[in-house]
Parts: sequence; structure tokens; C-alpha cells
Amino acid sequence: MHEITVQELKDRLARHNKMQLVDVREPSEFEICNLGGELIPLGELPKQANRVRQDIPVVVICHHGFRSAQAINYLSQRLGYENLLNLKGGIHAWATEIDPTMAVY
Repeated sequence: MHEITVQELKDRLARHNKMQLVDVREPSEFEICNLGGELIPLGELPKQANRVRQDIPVVVICHHGFRSAQAINYLSQRLGYENLLNLKGGIHAWATEIDPTMAVY
């Protein structure tokens, strides 16, 4: 599984690289803090997988990187996606390493 660090993501966002952010946390978690992008809770992924693009890099985000890894495994193994990156350490790593003003939970 391919991963991206929060610093690498920050750099790509600053360069306006074309990519999709997919957050697989629950809506209540997304309300606390998020990086934007598409909210598709992990349990909804089988029904909403068509919202995940296949033509550009997709960074999958969760709290610490475990649910996003599950999402990537599902999308890769079941649906053949090859463009997915797991955000290493999740939104928590972003809050602690990149944006200390971001709420943590």
C-alpha cells in the first residue's frame, strides 16, 4: 500500500497538484476537524465507491490511518483501484505536525 506523509500532502496541496481527498471517518469526526474533500464514511464506501476518482491520485484520510488502509484495501482488491495513497498517521498527524491550531480528539 502506498502512503503519503502529512508533509508530502502539505507540499502537494501548496503546489495545487490535482488530487482528490477522501475522508472515511464518521460525520461527527469530520465536523471536529477535516482537510476538506469528500466525506465517505467507511461503512458507506461499498455504496458510494463511484465517488472515488480513478483518473487522479486519491489521498484517503481517517483519524490515524487504519480505516483509510481498510478503505484502500477494499477499493484496490475488490474494485481494482491503483491510484490510492494512505495518509500516514491520519488527520491526527496533520494536527500535530502541520496545523497545531486544528482540533484533536
